[in-house]
Amino acid sequence: MGMSLDIGSILEGVVTGITSYGAFIRLPGGNTGLVHISEVAEEYVQDIRQYLKERDTVQVKVLGINNKGKYDLSLKQAKQLAPDTPSETAPVEEPQEAQPRQSEEDRPAWKGHGSGRPRGKSFEDMMGRFMKESEERLLDLKRNTDSKRGRGKSR
Repeated sequence: MGMSLDIGSILEGVVTGITSYGAFIRLPGGNTGLVHISEVAEEYVQDIRQYLKERDTVQVKVLGINNKGKYDLSLKQAKQLAPDTPSETAPVEEPQEAQPRQSEEDRPAWKGHGSGRPRGKSFEDMMGRFMKESEERLLDLKRNTDSKRGRGKSR
């Protein structure tokens, strides 16, 4: 496999592949790691190709090693530790607002369920709102079901 890399170390690697969920990075010694899409930038990343392309050289932080011996990596944490180095994670294209609307085939599978994560909302905020709305829907459903079974009738 190659040399062992320490968790927490900052390394330089080369992007060897990009998927919808992250980017594969070739590390020194022939090791391979994955930067999950959530570890690419501080802001919400909808399309990783706006930040990376194959053969880019990037600085990554080693977060851990998974059960297959692959490294879990982070671009954003490496950038936080070295803010004075030029950013390799700067978007390749213009910001999302300046781009034309996506075509049907480029949209994510969940396109019918909203427009993605609202800007400025954390995952925890969105999850809290989802849980609250779900509980309200369940209560409404329970009330409706109970009234149809006769529990809500006065006779």
